[in-house]
Amino acid sequence: MGRERATALLVDFDGVLRRWDPAVAAGVEREYGLSEGVLTEIAMQWGRLQPVLTGRVSHADWMSSVADALADSVGGPERARAGVEQWQRYRGEVDPEVLAFVREARSGGIRIGLGTNATDLLDADLAALDLTDEFDAVVNSSRIGVNKPAKEYFQAACAALETQAGRVLFLDDEDWAIRGARVAGLSALRWSGPADLRYARAALAY
Repeated sequence: MGRERATALLVDFDGVLRRWDPAVAAGVEREYGLSEGVLTEIAMQWGRLQPVLTGRVSHADWMSSVADALADSVGGPERARAGVEQWQRYRGEVDPEVLAFVREARSGGIRIGLGTNATDLLDADLAALDLTDEFDAVVNSSRIGVNKPAKEYFQAACAALETQAGRVLFLDDEDWAIRGARVAGLSALRWSGPADLRYARAALAY
């Protein structure tokens, strides 16, 4: 027997609903004499990233640690802080096709959750991108203290959506997150772009 169609949608933020233009970071790196990709490489080191994603470190402290790691490469701590601040001013862009899909599904009675490994800056980012009122639930790893792909993260997301795991469809661009969601009992689609919207629509009960 086939799986029942989903009555709730859990959408990842970065890589699905929010896009990042790599040219922004590359421009900062050129200006400050840094090698291409080093800002993201340092920021995403797991020992530095995991504490901020689980709420043990603030976004500001996370970025301070990135600046500290760059200080010797750019000519001192003040210049490093300025470079990191310049990089962080850019907060990404909303994918209009994904947002239109989210609105369409929500208007059809689907409960919508934003499911993201994020920092304490998430609420400000949602406000800046005019997304604050687009979701029935926002499941921020730094607020609940556990990050994707942990089973407990997805259990918290289903509770926030007031929907059983088997009736939740999860969209994410990372294989490890998709695997974690499936272990927790959710339907999950690895997002590769708007071409996947046809499948996502078919999986939802509206």
